[in-house]
Amino acid sequence: MALSSSLSTKGFIWFKYIADAQSFTGGVSLLNGWWDRINESQEWQEDTFYALCAAYGLVCLIALVQLVRIQMRVPEYGWTTQKVFHLMNFVVNGCKVLDMILLDLPGLLFFSTYTLLVLFWAEIYHQARSLPTDKLRPTYFIINGIVYFLQ
Repeated sequence: MALSSSLSTKGFIWFKYIADAQSFTGGVSLLNGWWDRINESQEWQEDTFYALCAAYGLVCLIALVQLVRIQMRVPEYGWTTQKVFHLMNFVVNGCKVLDMILLDLPGLLFFSTYTLLVLFWAEIYHQARSLPTDKLRPTYFIINGIVYFLQ
């Protein structure tokens, strides 16, 4: 009897730790399931990528504004630690945004190439029919500008 009561007392302490570990494991499996759903979702990955790119762009812009403000206020000090810090923030975060632009650049250039071909044939058609061609090029630039902005 004394042996079983001492085991139950000792077991009681370990039960607490085992119960905590099981509840923790359940929480981890819940998080793993959530992460797996997000990891397999292309939409979530794209949205996260664009949100991070926007955040990096914002930090890049703020760093550039701060660098210009400091330089305009005290140009006589040269390159201080603060100015170098803002310059490096601008460059690093700007490179991350540039990475996104470079990933999209081949598709955008493909679009521009073939819209340029359409512009070429539209100019030939308009010249053959003696129609004005003055609005074709601005239309080309507007359409490409909208597509580049949206992309």
